[in-house]
Amino acid sequence: MKQRHGDTMYLPQHFAQNDRTRLHELITLSPLGILITNTHAGIEANHLPFELDPEQGTHGSLYCHVARANTVWQQANLSDADSLAIFQGPSAYISPSLYASKKTTHEVVPTYNYAVVHVYGRIIVHDDARWLRGMVGRLTKKFEMRQETPWKMSDAPPSYIDERLKHIVGLELQITRIEGKWKMSQNRNHADQLGVIGGLMQSANKDERTVAAIMQQQASAADES
Repeated sequence: MKQRHGDTMYLPQHFAQNDRTRLHELITLSPLGILITNTHAGIEANHLPFELDPEQGTHGSLYCHVARANTVWQQANLSDADSLAIFQGPSAYISPSLYASKKTTHEVVPTYNYAVVHVYGRIIVHDDARWLRGMVGRLTKKFEMRQETPWKMSDAPPSYIDERLKHIVGLELQITRIEGKWKMSQNRNHADQLGVIGGLMQSANKDERTVAAIMQQQASAADES
């Protein structure tokens, strides 16, 4: 398959993930993204947990915050190009020994399966205490709901929270484009795919079992189509 013109990552059509729900789900499950921006010093990367609002704007919006001392909020839009946020989902090394065709042709090599989402957009800076309080509150609630005893912002003294908010700045990435790449052995024959699924299902690694589950889901969808 040919690379689609205009893509900024190598994306053969058979690896393209166009289901918006699946793309949003990966961001929600793997919210620690890499925000890549153009600055005076060149390209800069920051690792940040994001909140996704799929209903805000034409294509949705991402929200995060950075330390006030981090100059990314002052330099994020120095060029006309969009900024980029990358979200990495489950991944797994694929050994040639998992392929059924190894026993026949031996024409196999190792590879890596993975799911990734690239989100492009312009950054809006929010240096407002009320906006920051709301965003940090939502982000905290999202992560704390996994805890046995969830922590709330109201558990800390109000004056302490007020002081901490002075040291951060909010960022909003208004999404202009979103791309997904699910490299899940779609270029292998059915027998090879089943071999990979079976092998990864036996792994003690959660990520590898998740890759197997994604592959199984895709195989079932292909059988039904």
